[in-house]
Amino acid sequence: MSERDALSSRAIPFMELSDGSAASLTAPPPPLPHYLNAEGRAMARFAVEGNAVITGGAGTLALAAARALLEHGLANLYLFDLPSTLQSSAQAIESLRTDFPSSTISTAPVDVTDATLVSSAFSSAAAAMGSLDILLCFAGIVGCIHAIEMTADQWRKVIDINTTGSFLCAQAAAKQMQNQNTGGTIVFTASISGRRVNFPQPQSAYNVSKAAVVAMKDSLAAEWARFGIRVNCISPGYMDTVLNEGEGLEEARGIWASRNPMGRMGAVGELDGVVVLLCSRAGSYINGADFVVDGGATVF
Repeated sequence: MSERDALSSRAIPFMELSDGSAASLTAPPPPLPHYLNAEGRAMARFAVEGNAVITGGAGTLALAAARALLEHGLANLYLFDLPSTLQSSAQAIESLRTDFPSSTISTAPVDVTDATLVSSAFSSAAAAMGSLDILLCFAGIVGCIHAIEMTADQWRKVIDINTTGSFLCAQAAAKQMQNQNTGGTIVFTASISGRRVNFPQPQSAYNVSKAAVVAMKDSLAAEWARFGIRVNCISPGYMDTVLNEGEGLEEARGIWASRNPMGRMGAVGELDGVVVLLCSRAGSYINGADFVVDGGATVF
């Protein structure tokens, strides 16, 4: 039988949805304790529990998000990144350890495109922390190249890191969460680039990779909800980090700001509120969502 003939006799797997019952992993959270006062209820609503892995964890935005999670109660943290980035951010990472002495903050060199290494790293991190409850995917690259001049290798590199890398990490995290039977939350970093074409820089591979992350978030949110795993993403606009600094980007920065209703780029820390929301009790019914944090850039 040819491959084409075999199509008519194939059987496809069906995804399963949760029934939402009290015994399921998608049941509503228990009511907040009645004995808490208003301040206590407010704190409990946005409390972050358990342990987290952050990929691209030594980057500026990732470290800001890590600090926010720790401030809201995160127990332990693993930062995955390339050795060079872990080294350049060593002082900032040590500052987290100093400021949160009751939390264990560890690092591991991880190439998110290496499936075997990713699987091993997540298993080791979960074992060391006792559980894996939260995954934030910040690992990614840009690459501004005219599409007509782009090589196949340049295209594949961006897709492999931004999209395939995010999937491999999410899959490894989901397997840990499924084995724990505890549920968890996964947050991808997408981009406004997944919604519209950036100007003035050409970056077709990056735009495609982030549009794929948004679509992947939907698929995984549907498939993994029955395990109590919520999958969402954040789509930042232009953020004022070291990646967007330098004289060579001065003209582009001016264009980015001028095409934004708020007239500026995002500051470090302006993603943190959404991160806390998605990783806390406050986000318990948020699944398959994409939070655009761009100062209104995409309204045009």
